[in-house]
Amino acid sequence: MRILIVEDDEVLADGLTVGLRLSGFTPDHVYTLADARLALETSEFDGMVLDIMLPDGLGTDLLTEMRRKGQRLPVLLLTARDRVEDRVRGLDSGADDYLGKPFDLTELAARLRAMLRRREGRASGALSHNGLRIDPATLRGRFGEKDLTFSHREFTILHALMEHPRRVLSRQMLEERLYGWQEGIESNTVEVHVHKLRAKLGRGFIETLRGLGYRLAEEEGTPSRSG
Repeated sequence: MRILIVEDDEVLADGLTVGLRLSGFTPDHVYTLADARLALETSEFDGMVLDIMLPDGLGTDLLTEMRRKGQRLPVLLLTARDRVEDRVRGLDSGADDYLGKPFDLTELAARLRAMLRRREGRASGALSHNGLRIDPATLRGRFGEKDLTFSHREFTILHALMEHPRRVLSRQMLEERLYGWQEGIESNTVEVHVHKLRAKLGRGFIETLRGLGYRLAEEEGTPSRSG
């Protein structure tokens, strides 16, 4: 789940980036509204954490602008302005949630997961497919009677595939979920982690469609169409 953080406090932004990555998100960070607009024009995100007081204007102005354009990206406002009237103004500007500073990182992560569930129309954060159930809150899964643990990148790939089980995701699409802007992309990362997932879930759980990408098999035990 790729999250855009718009925050001009460098220490806080670093803490957010590290904390959200540990919670299973792939965060990208910008300092200004101008950079946020550029990021939204050139990349796709699952959600955004948006500070209100920024060097080049108010985050609520960007939010209002986004909503006028019909952009439905889930947005959580993060600000030291925590009076009732400030929260009301932020929510009426189109925010999906509002969290005042100081805050707890685990609560922020939980609020982001809840926002994304609402966007997808799901009551539960857990995803299930073909005997596997995964929980984004713990980055763990249960396959039949077996409890499973996953690395951050394994879980990110699996979560992306399970969000849309019959959709084919290309390697580039999965790489965009795995890496932020400032991270170097390793050429075979997706293949390596798909291999590790197959070792845990069975070779036929994830199909490879040569030249196209990956998707989940429709039925348990379905052999992959290619290596």
